[in-house]
Amino acid sequence: MALTFSGTSRGGKKESVTFFTLAAVLSLALHLRAAYAGPSWQVYVFKPLTTSLLIALAVGYARRAAAEAGGSWPRYHGLLCAGLLWSLAGDVFLMLPGDWFVAGLASFLAAHLCYIAAFTRDTPRWGPAVLAVPYVAALGLLLALLWPHLGLLRTAVVLYGTALAAMAWLAAARWSVRRTVPTASAAAGGALFMTSDGALAIDRFAAPFSAATVVVMVTYVAAQWLIVQSLREGTTRA
Repeated sequence: MALTFSGTSRGGKKESVTFFTLAAVLSLALHLRAAYAGPSWQVYVFKPLTTSLLIALAVGYARRAAAEAGGSWPRYHGLLCAGLLWSLAGDVFLMLPGDWFVAGLASFLAAHLCYIAAFTRDTPRWGPAVLAVPYVAALGLLLALLWPHLGLLRTAVVLYGTALAAMAWLAAARWSVRRTVPTASAAAGGALFMTSDGALAIDRFAAPFSAATVVVMVTYVAAQWLIVQSLREGTTRA
């Protein structure tokens, strides 16, 4: 089975996508099992491994796009890969012993800024204003729920939440302009990212619940996978 996209047949490319996708699903399942049933050291292995497999999938798409165009990686691909690397850093910070929440938040903020740069590179920056309404409403409701519990983190959470909602909205705005399957995939990924982070915030600050790890991680991995699938769109360069 081919593990790289460059220089393979179409069947080999599909096999590579299937391999990394199934490997990420298996790694996620092992992480969740370890999170609830132990051993705890496996969390430190499988949580970053899951995101690393998605990075490998994204790099495969980027290499394929570069090979087909006969040049370097398209900027869109590079920005999404950078966002995934920042996400991996955030994953590591959030699982470390002690309170590394702010460092994790900062890492994911950087990831969303990379995604925002990607989604706006070939689309009107603000997109249709009406598309922002559900994202602004969701963010407002979440902040209203969390506000009494945030304390000194209020400013940081508002800043992060704004970037998160902007990322999800701009992914949807890009889909509304281009109307392709890959842009729809990114838009769905953005919405799932908001769902994942909203569940994480509720569990951490307002109302802890036992299924939080499952809800947060399944929606998070699905969101990142869907965003990675937007790399299938082509090789247009900025």
